Amino acid sequence: MVPVNASADPRRRAKAAHGGSAHGGSAHGGRATAKGSRKRGARSGGSGRAARRSGARAGGAGIHRRGWIIALSAAGLVAAMLVTGVFVAGPLGDALQRAVSNAVAGSGVNQAQDAPQTVIVPPQSLAVSQPGDTPGALPGLPGLADVAWATRVATETNISLRAIQAYAGVAIAKQNENPGCHLGWNTLAAIGSVESGNGTHGGSTVGANGVVSPPIFGPALDGNGFNTVPDSDAGAIDGDATGDRAVGPMQLIPEAWRNWGTDGNADGIADPQNIDDATLATANYLCYAGGDLSADAGWKKAVAAYNDAGSYSFTVSQAANRFATATATATATGAATATGAAT
Repeated sequence: MVPVNASADPRRRAKAAHGGSAHGGSAHGGRATAKGSRKRGARSGGSGRAARRSGARAGGAGIHRRGWIIALSAAGLVAAMLVTGVFVAGPLGDALQRAVSNAVAGSGVNQAQDAPQTVIVPPQSLAVSQPGDTPGALPGLPGLADVAWATRVATETNISLRAIQAYAGVAIAKQNENPGCHLGWNTLAAIGSVESGNGTHGGSTVGANGVVSPPIFGPALDGNGFNTVPDSDAGAIDGDATGDRAVGPMQLIPEAWRNWGTDGNADGIADPQNIDDATLATANYLCYAGGDLSADAGWKKAVAAYNDAGSYSFTVSQAANRFATATATATATGAATATGAAT
């Protein structure tokens, strides 16, 4: 089966707004900081920062009491906003912990911080290709992935089969079209997991055609806890004519989608809400930004270009390494099954 639109135009520039990132705050994961900050997001839960100096201790007991009162009040406010839907990004635990940390820090209370996070660059997990011209195979890139292998991986990772086929199909296409990139399906799946729970954020599901329903839109990038990204599409891509939002299962901002979006499932439509199309756009961008992702520097550069929030690369690397382990387990299970059938 011939891959469709697997390559990106090398003349395209990564024009993603503010900091070179492809998106501006995920629907499922961490938040981006306001424009002008050193990095686009504080590390989730405050980890990775050096412990603050305690400073002068005069009146320390009173400061501690005031700090915890402020922190508890802030946590209560965050919980109330979550109930009313104000926070559309970030798990509950991250949001509450961030509010408590910010409130305590603002009160002058010293906090013990976690040890710095170390990014362990994941290996390139190779997807197994479907035998050529397999009857009933999905059209386009998702049809490149072996269904039996993808089914086992879906079981091991708790990711839907359809999403696995999207990630694996694009990875296979990139292996053929740009082998020097060394992009594993596990890195694509890790980004999809962080961005939208692999197309499940807000109760969405991935349909047989790859389209997520209901559509996934990130929060408004209006400077209120996120980068300010002025409207660039009059709402045509993100449904918001007042400012830009990241869209789809891979949370690409409209400008990034215009530069890198393409049709990945041979339906003739390039749709950021389609997991095949969005994953192919992400792969094109990562290979462009990082070059050789088998090198630590290349992988880190690519993921940081996608989102340079402090904890993002660490979170993605953790997920990608888990998926690499799951791939090995699924492959071993398949081999054992084949051996048993042969005997």
